Order: sequence, then structure tokens, then C-alpha cells
Amino acid sequence: MPITVQRVKTFIKQTFLAAGASAEHSSLAADALISADLRGVDSHGVARLAGYIRLWEQQRLNMQPNIRIVHESPSTAVIDGDLGAGLVVAPKAMQIAIDKAQKAGTGWVAVKNSNHFGIAGYHAMQALQYDMIGISMTNASALVSPTFSKDRMLGTNPIAVAIPANEEPPFVMDMATTPAANGKLEVCERQNKDIPQGWAQTKEGKPTVNNKALKKGGAMLPLGSDREHGSHKGYCLGAWVDIFSAVLSGANYGPWVPPFVSFLSPPPNPVGEGIGHFVGAMRIDAFRPALEFKAHMDNWIQTFRKAQSVEGQPEVQIPGDQERLIEQERLKNGIIIHSSVMNELNQLADKLKIDRLK
Repeated sequence: MPITVQRVKTFIKQTFLAAGASAEHSSLAADALISADLRGVDSHGVARLAGYIRLWEQQRLNMQPNIRIVHESPSTAVIDGDLGAGLVVAPKAMQIAIDKAQKAGTGWVAVKNSNHFGIAGYHAMQALQYDMIGISMTNASALVSPTFSKDRMLGTNPIAVAIPANEEPPFVMDMATTPAANGKLEVCERQNKDIPQGWAQTKEGKPTVNNKALKKGGAMLPLGSDREHGSHKGYCLGAWVDIFSAVLSGANYGPWVPPFVSFLSPPPNPVGEGIGHFVGAMRIDAFRPALEFKAHMDNWIQTFRKAQSVEGQPEVQIPGDQERLIEQERLKNGIIIHSSVMNELNQLADKLKIDRLK
């Protein structure tokens, strides 16, 4: 039975409030998490909620962070997230980037001492309402092997770009630098399905379709899966995100990034503070008149949508189309939550003494 979007959002907010977060921070967290469920990224929505609470219980997540600028220039800043939820820290960083872009044309903010920030696309899309292009990325705990390696060195390290148009919906690219996000393996495990070939390898570096590959010591593969199919390019993209998010900000990078799961301890001898993000905003009229640009974006989108599809394949889509259609459907009909996730959420509600979701 689907649950209304508003009910799920209210549950998320009540959960953060019960854990001691302010009303403002609880709303920010709820907005960020529900955006994943709305856009069909079920692995990063309410299914992640219990994970944030477990981190808080282990004092690895601060529900009352003092988020502050520790270094800045007219167009850049470094933010210390004070170990807050990335769901709260990243929107604050994005607003700083937008404010700087309004004055300087572009704004760039690197973040350290944060936690998992949900889907990257949510943060990039915050710039759209200001006639700006938004960019967001984050590093994550090491689950991915570089090309030719069997060691876990990088996270799935997503990148998102949101670009406004005029009459057409915006272009929104939101992608992991691996064939799939880690949460997709978790979804396959809940559904007792094999993962597709090319997502992961065993601890010996052999291809596998086992949805428990990571739990058995294996690793995820970079985008491209193997050298012959361009995995070195996925490796380069993941490395870029890691460097911009962490080496630039002072967060942990590579194998030192702390895990999201609470049953694993952060790696010893950290090289930085927490998880890192990097966000940016670019004012369109810093390059050309905004209406002129958006008219050409409409033309670009319409032209690509008219590209002839291969026989038997669906019509060509623009990045963001699929997620936008899912959002429209779920706003109307509600969200279906897997039974195992629902059980976990209701156990969480009982522990925090809030109303059960269902």
C-alpha cells in the first residue's frame, strides 16, 4: 500500500526532531531524503533513515552542528560541518555558493567534517531557482577498486549537474562514478536478486553477480567495469570527486573515508575530518543573457529528444526525464516502501517514541 509523500516526509522530520535536531535542520534533512524517494532513488531515501540514527547513537553524527566557514575568498569557501548530517550541511554549503555566485558570478564551496548527504542531484538543483547552474559531488567510504586493483580505495563518489531551461524541464545529471550506487546492491539483496555482471568483483578480483559481494570482502568496480570498456575513465572520475571533495577541503580521502554503516569503525589514522563534499553555483548571466541561454537549452533538449531511437528501444530521454516522471507519479500516488525497510522504520519509531509510519 503506497504511503503519501507528505506522511513519509513528516516521519523523517519527526525522527530527526526526536534525535535532538532543530526544527530547521529536521526540515532540511527531510527535504533532502524525500527527494530521493520522489525521484525513484529508493536506495538513498527513507531507507537510509535508520542508518543516520545509528551513527548518531554512536556519536559519529552531530544532531546540533555548528556549521561554519573556516576559510573563504569572494567566490570560494571551506565549510566545517561539525560532524553534522550531510543532509543538513550540504544545503547550507550550497546556499553559501549561491550567495557568492550572486555577487561574483560563480561560487564554490568545499566541505569537510560532514556525513552522507543523500542524492547529489538534490543539492545541485537548489541553484535552478536562481537562474544558475548547480554542481555537487561527494566522496564516500572506500568500496571501489581502481582499474587493475582488488583493493578498495574509492567510494561511489557521485557527481550531479543541474542546468535550467526555459519552457523545457531542467537538465539534471546525477550519477555515481561506478556502474551503480552501493544502495542498488542493497536493493538487489532485499529482493534476493543477482546483481548485473560488471558491478562488482570478488576479493580475489574476479567478476561476480553475488549481491553480497561486498560483505564477502569484494569490491565495486569503476564506471566501465573493466579496462576494455573504459573503467580507467570511471576511475579518473571517482578520483576527481575524491580530490575536490576531500583533499581540497581537509576531509578524509581514499581509504580513510569513514563508512556510513555504524557497525564498521572509521579507519585508523585519519588524514582529515569526516566526509567531504564540493558544491558550486554558476550564474548564467555571468556568461551570456539568461533568457538567451535558456532558449538555446530548450532547443538543445528538443533536438536531442528527436534523435531517432533504435528499433525496439524507448524514445531518447534527457538526463532528469526519468526521475521527473517518477516524481510526478509518486506525488500523485504515494511511495511504496519495501517490507524490510518498513519494519526497520517502525522499530525506529518505537525506540524514539514517535508515531509509526504504518
